[in-house]
Amino acid sequence: MNGMPALFSRRGRADVAAAAPSGASRADLANSVGGTRARPWLLLAPILVFLAVLAAAALVVVRMSFGVSGNEWRAYTLQNYVDLADGYFLRSLWLTLRLAFQSMIFAVLLAIPVALAMARTESRFMRRLLLAGVLLPLLVNLLLQGYGWLVILGPAGLLNHALLGSGLVSRPVMWLYREHGVLLGLIQTAFPLAVLPMSSAMRAISVSYEEAAATLGATRFQTMRDIVLPLAMPGIVSGALLVFAYNASAFAVPLLLGGRRVPMLAVLVHDQVSPLLNWPAASASGVVLMVATLSLMALSQWLLRRMRRLEESA
Repeated sequence: MNGMPALFSRRGRADVAAAAPSGASRADLANSVGGTRARPWLLLAPILVFLAVLAAAALVVVRMSFGVSGNEWRAYTLQNYVDLADGYFLRSLWLTLRLAFQSMIFAVLLAIPVALAMARTESRFMRRLLLAGVLLPLLVNLLLQGYGWLVILGPAGLLNHALLGSGLVSRPVMWLYREHGVLLGLIQTAFPLAVLPMSSAMRAISVSYEEAAATLGATRFQTMRDIVLPLAMPGIVSGALLVFAYNASAFAVPLLLGGRRVPMLAVLVHDQVSPLLNWPAASASGVVLMVATLSLMALSQWLLRRMRRLEESA
């Protein structure tokens, strides 16, 4: 009887030794664990390289903004930023931010019903059809879209024909080379950027919330205002910021539809580069536009977080 515990202990040690991996298997296990840890970094490598290229390009633009025309890489001066205090540049900056903000508001308002339809439709075919219609502007070149707007908004274009035929106006309306014409183009080209984040956010909202609100007597408008829109607010804010940033740096649409009469900042930067070859002045203008856009986006995010904290504390 006294030898039984010793026998069991010897068998237990033998079983543990047999179950323990050998040196080679341990190495294989370590390599497999290390491989699984390395895979996320391998998957992130392309986007990290892309972000590194963007950061390097931004640093090149910032460095060039302190240069002198003809000696961009050796000279240092602040004169390029001092020259931006000119009234023409300030009006162009204000016009750019104002049109970007207005197009953001209109695009978000137009995108809400479309995003809700995409999120709530049960037919897969209809959902794909709506998605194809939303993505169509992104698949067409901006120049082609701009020329299409020239045909629509011209004095003898489709829009003026429709207005004259309906009797709303007695003579053609000048849409081209005006701010409202540029605004229409900006809304149309950036519309998909507002729809897609909203649709994803609304699809994540359970239909049971709307059914519960309807059971308690809420109307569709009240359900939309008090339940759907607050829950989809992250997607709405993301879409709005995408539209604002996209239109603040827009070039093709303002140039085609506004010409030199609607001098948005991207057009001003192009004029500094193309005829004048003044790369430092163009870089300084681009840096100011980038800083202004990022500052407004950061301010909106801060205000949104503050509103959430106030709602949670209340």
